[in-house]
Formats: sequence, C-alpha cells, structure tokens
Amino acid sequence: MPARGVLVSLSLMAVAALAACGPVSPAPGMPGPATPSAAPASKGPASRATSAPGTGPVGDSPVASTSTAGAGSGITLIFAGDVHFAGRTARLLKDPATAFGRISPVLGSADLTMLNLETAVTRRGTPQPKTYHFRTTPAAFIALRDAGVDVVTMANNHVLDYGQAGLADTLAAARAARFPVVGIGHDAAAAWAPYLTRISGVPIAIVGVSQVAELASSWVATGTRPGEANAINIRRTLAAVRAARKVARIVIVFMHWGTEGQSCPDAAQLSLAPRLAAAGASIIIGAHAHVLQGSGWLGRTFVAYGMANFLWWENSYSTATGLLKLTIHAHRPLTARFIPAVVSKTGQPVELTGAAAKRAAARYAALRSCTGLAAHPAP
Repeated sequence: MPARGVLVSLSLMAVAALAACGPVSPAPGMPGPATPSAAPASKGPASRATSAPGTGPVGDSPVASTSTAGAGSGITLIFAGDVHFAGRTARLLKDPATAFGRISPVLGSADLTMLNLETAVTRRGTPQPKTYHFRTTPAAFIALRDAGVDVVTMANNHVLDYGQAGLADTLAAARAARFPVVGIGHDAAAAWAPYLTRISGVPIAIVGVSQVAELASSWVATGTRPGEANAINIRRTLAAVRAARKVARIVIVFMHWGTEGQSCPDAAQLSLAPRLAAAGASIIIGAHAHVLQGSGWLGRTFVAYGMANFLWWENSYSTATGLLKLTIHAHRPLTARFIPAVVSKTGQPVELTGAAAKRAAARYAALRSCTGLAAHPAP
C-alpha cells in the first residue's frame, strides 16, 4: 500500500522532481509552489509505493498501456463509493479498527485503495440551508486507515454541511491524522491539488472534484476562500487534470456526480467525462447517485460512473454495492474486476459469494449498456 504519497499544489515546479520528468511550467492561471503535506504512515512492509524520485520520462498514453517495471503481477487499485459515519454507522466508531467489518481485508489488499468520505468532521458550525447534514469525529480517519483505505476524496455535497467552521475542523482533523484527502482545501490551489504517489516506480496523481450544483457557488474554493473543488469552475478543473498529467504516468479523477437513484449517467456526466479524458485522465471514478452505475472504456480512459453507497447510514435506493479492483499491467490494458457486496443492516458492506455474487456481477456488467462506454480500450 502507498507509503509516502504527498499532497501538493498545482504548481508543477513543486513536483517535477517527484515525477522525474524534468522542469515544467504551471498550468495557465495556476498559483505558485506550495510545500507538500506530511507523508502518511506506511501500511506495512509489503508496500510498493514511494514518493522518492524515479527515473525515465513520463509516458504520453494513459492506462491502455503503461510501464510497471518491477510491479510483478501489476499495480492494483481498489475503489469504493460513499461512506458516512452517521445514524446507524456512528456507533461503529466506538471501535474504529472494526468499523468496516469483514470487508476490510479486501480493502487492504490493493496497492492503493480510495473512496468518498461524505461528511464534515466537526462538532462546530452552522447547518447550511439544505435537507441533509452529516458530521462525524476524527475517529473516522482511524477507521479508514485501519480498514486499509489510503486516500479519500471529500469534494462532495456534504463536506461543508456545517459551513466554514466545519470545513476548517475537517481540514485540521485530516492534517492531525496525517490522512490524505483530496478535493478540499484552504483555497482553490489546495482544493484542486493532486495527491501524488509512486507504486513500483510509476507516478500516480489523484484529483477529487464535485459536480453537484447544490450550493456550489458558495462552497467552491477560490483564491481567498476555503472550499471544495467543483466543476462549476470548469477551467480550473480541466487545468488540474492537465497539470497532473504532466507529472504522473497515471491520473485518477474521482468525481462526485450523477442523479440520485439513477443507474444511468446523466447528461452532465456524459458531457464532462470526455473533457476529463481529453485533459489527460487515465481513470475516472464516480459516486453520489446512491446506486451503481456502469463502467468501461471511453477511448483509452477507463470510466466507472458510479460506485454507489458503501458504508451507509440509513436505507437508500439500493443496498447493492461493491468494490472495483483495477489491475494495471506492464504491456496490456488494465483489467477490471467488480467485487459484489451488499449494504447490511449495520450499514457495513458485506462481500457476496457464490450464486449471489455471480448474479450481482452480471447486473453490474449490464449497467454498461446505457453509458456509451466500450468493453475494450480504443487501439
């Protein structure tokens, strides 16, 4: 699992050494260099990730073909959907090490595991003018780390549920826990900053962005206001992806998007995905719809439109969930495996087995039919 990833500003001069691709200039409109955050603790001696500079240039194609020298069977990435520690799942934090239950070994089995943490981490603040409000304690970061999660996106429609005071506490809690978070920050440069790591010598960048319109104009980070990365600022969103592509061989964009309860991607998703791919996204992962949405190839970019609820606070549109395991190979396109699960009565995800797993996997595969995605990458 990643040992020394870092969060950096979008100024490429600050991270050119990490990418070992030579000096490059900041993207248009991007701010100057910032100091990388402290590196998170290693998850074990078997980790293959490092932030140390490597050698050789960054390639010019995404994950349809990549070099993973020394990676053995390939680089493994696991993605899951929305996580709340509210309602029935709040009590799980009494023992953070067991919060995710029996699925934790699966989460911890990949080289990098990521999901969406959809809550403020605060006891302060004023509830914003919206229907649902979520908050939790800093123990959430302990639970995530103990379950094998390496990084989360918090660019979503709940991170500012308790306003700027709640966001300040959330940022402070993540910093104190030394837990990597993308998609939020004390200004726009920090909110759109990528998380950078190396796995088997391959530089990887992760960007988190929301596309949810609710309160977006007052929640989006600016040059002087803390907030989230939101596609309402499409210029900065695409510039962030382009900048990340210049310093990383693989660029992952985790989007918070889609229409709640709808298993097919909506027009906004279908419009933005090709733009992210053209900007340099290798992999696009989504959440927010509370149901699974299909996955496949958009040219040479792998897209999973929606990962559904994962650790969930109450009943929702569907209890169907799962993990998406992507394996990046040295000389052939990545392979994807969906690991079916169900949200149990405790709110914890439970992996399916046997015939139930086969049925769930078939249903997930069928979701591609309304995505416009292909089963294989473009040549």
